[in-house]
Amino acid sequence: MKKSTIYLFILVLFILFAKNINAQNAKQPVDYVNSYIGNISHLLVPTYPTTHLPNSMLRVCPERENYTGNVIAGLPLIITSHRGSSAFNLSPYQGPLDNVKSTMDFGYDNEVIKPYYYSVDLDDYNIHVEYSLSHQSGIYYLDFNNSNEAAYLILNTRNGELSSNKNTISGYQNLNNNTKIYIYLETDLNPVETGTKKGNSIDTKEKTILGKNAFLVMKYPEKTKQIKVRYGVSFISADQAKKNLEREIKNYDLEQVAQKGRDIWNSTLGKIQVTGIDENAKTVFYTSLYRTYERMICISEDGKYFSAYDHKVHDDNGRPFYTDDWIWDTYRATHPLRIIIEPEMENDMINSYVVMTQQMERPWMPNFPEVTGDSRRMNSNHAVAMVADAYIKGLRGFNLEEAYNASKAAITEKTLAPWSSKPAGVLDQFYKEHGYFPSLAKGEKETVPEVHNWEKRQPIAVTLGTVYDEWCLSIIAKQLGKNDESDYFSKRSLNYHKVFNPETKFFHPKDASGKFVEDLDYRFPTGIGARDSYDENTGYVYRWDVPHNVADLVEMIGGKEAFVNQLEDMYSTPLGRSRYDFYHTYPDHSGNVGQFSMGNEPSMHIPYLYNYAGQPWRTQKRVHNLLKQWFRNDLMGIPGDEDGGGLTSFVVFSQIGFYPVTPGLPMYVIGTPAFQSAKINIGNGKYFEVSAINYSPENKYIQSAKLNGKDWNKSWFSHDDLMQGGKLELVMGKHPNKEWASDDNAVPPSFSMTK
Repeated sequence: MKKSTIYLFILVLFILFAKNINAQNAKQPVDYVNSYIGNISHLLVPTYPTTHLPNSMLRVCPERENYTGNVIAGLPLIITSHRGSSAFNLSPYQGPLDNVKSTMDFGYDNEVIKPYYYSVDLDDYNIHVEYSLSHQSGIYYLDFNNSNEAAYLILNTRNGELSSNKNTISGYQNLNNNTKIYIYLETDLNPVETGTKKGNSIDTKEKTILGKNAFLVMKYPEKTKQIKVRYGVSFISADQAKKNLEREIKNYDLEQVAQKGRDIWNSTLGKIQVTGIDENAKTVFYTSLYRTYERMICISEDGKYFSAYDHKVHDDNGRPFYTDDWIWDTYRATHPLRIIIEPEMENDMINSYVVMTQQMERPWMPNFPEVTGDSRRMNSNHAVAMVADAYIKGLRGFNLEEAYNASKAAITEKTLAPWSSKPAGVLDQFYKEHGYFPSLAKGEKETVPEVHNWEKRQPIAVTLGTVYDEWCLSIIAKQLGKNDESDYFSKRSLNYHKVFNPETKFFHPKDASGKFVEDLDYRFPTGIGARDSYDENTGYVYRWDVPHNVADLVEMIGGKEAFVNQLEDMYSTPLGRSRYDFYHTYPDHSGNVGQFSMGNEPSMHIPYLYNYAGQPWRTQKRVHNLLKQWFRNDLMGIPGDEDGGGLTSFVVFSQIGFYPVTPGLPMYVIGTPAFQSAKINIGNGKYFEVSAINYSPENKYIQSAKLNGKDWNKSWFSHDDLMQGGKLELVMGKHPNKEWASDDNAVPPSFSMTK
């Protein structure tokens, strides 16, 4: 054999070997998740590096203030609400008993957090911790390295009861609204002593302890190298917690539990497959997708669940029961995303909303359903948008009539005043008669009991949010054949005109006499978070809050050219105050580009509005730049409160290349793709792919498009187009093609165009 042939043969073998190694080491979707993104907040609440399975009851997170916290307070066992603290607490310890207390603070190092796995060194005491979990049970490995000291486990309940029996502890912790969380915990080793701490000894006769910060201590002999702990949790009973554990984790094999969790996450995140050379973009994408699966959570346990809405245990009748949702945040993009990739789950979630309503004293659709009941936060009643969007896009797994009645009752029988669960009052009667929620007149003092003393009236936010909700009611009524009601709510959905100031072309609060509030600066509305007029954002953001009728808004502002100019003006107008002064008053209005706020949900649709004025190239530029500026693979890579998928669902859609501007209209507005390909598994063996031809991370402008092989000159496509499967091909370039999708017939549809 010639030398050249030998070299060629060796080269081929090397290439094949390298390809095989690369294939073996290829990242799977879960490997891209960086739970630390956003763990240091810009202003308010950071993201939390939560370990959990998709939409599962059991969620855990290190107990510390944020990523920079110097110590962790014990080991978490279950978070019962998004951004909440852990119920119960487990503290491993090795050393003198007199140092033991209810919750131990630990210095820590070498932390590793994945969606399905956690490990950390508690370096003050030379203890190494590993953890993994299932849906309603978890497992810890605790390795002790001070062999000459006794080892201890301390389990506390912050307000409840604990009982011990040999190697087990069980009990409960009280939550709000007469709700309890139960635990059953056992260890692989039998402790030499278990009981309450009394001075420098353990009282083994006292097997049960009750009260605030009550705790039990399990003592293990010197030279204990490892203790394995497994536990189950339940909202029903300690016996059910034990059943949940025995069903899910049958032995003490943590690696097996972690591998199963990893497989579940890969299957879940793999419903959207992205390709391209930008590894950071993939990390941001899959981390964002992972965050959309933190809520809602399934609390069905062996076909039963405890409901805080009537304080009873119910059969779930074969359907998972979900709760923990902040609908003001999640109706915009989180629920629409589930309609595409988790339709069965979305059906069950909407059905859960309906069931909650049936269990409540007043049949008003919830708007912040949590484990402990509906907390009635924020403004408006956007669960109706969740219902309308799902039904109009083909979901049928819930009772539409009951959902409609509950949604209508929440809008017409409950007060529209923010953060209130009181019945409708004088302000609501005014809204019904006059079509807008009135502000206080200059110098007028608040006397209406429904109005929250901190949250105020938020008159523009309430008016714009409610007219959109009424439009959603009109859609559902039409589907039910209630044509008179549909017409009634359809007409009411145009009442945003009542608070539009034709001189300034902003939405401007009016008092009960019909007079616009005087001396209003849209950059600096009065009240913390602008609550005297808006909510969490200034007039510049709420100027665009007519998602059901953008075409009408274009005309109100003066036509397409004026509309684009005013959008640009928003991005160009500076804060106008020092950041210290500005954020002291408007802390939620973060992630600023001029007056625009990328850090708050009411802004998420705004970058896509250029499409409605025939300049989609500006949307492409804006979306690309916003993703690059504010959603990054670093500790501060989230610009505002993430709200359990509320903000990161914007990232998922936007990186794929489109966005649901109007939940309730079955269509998507095209932005710009971040990947060479994004392939969505829509079920039944079908896929919808967004393919970027001439792909490059910097090629953000669409030159031309094809939908299923046909030339596509519209800046939107329908939900039917997506669900039939196929491919949207976008030819990309570094510079804009300002002609693409610029014609009048290319703009996305609005209510006024489809009624």
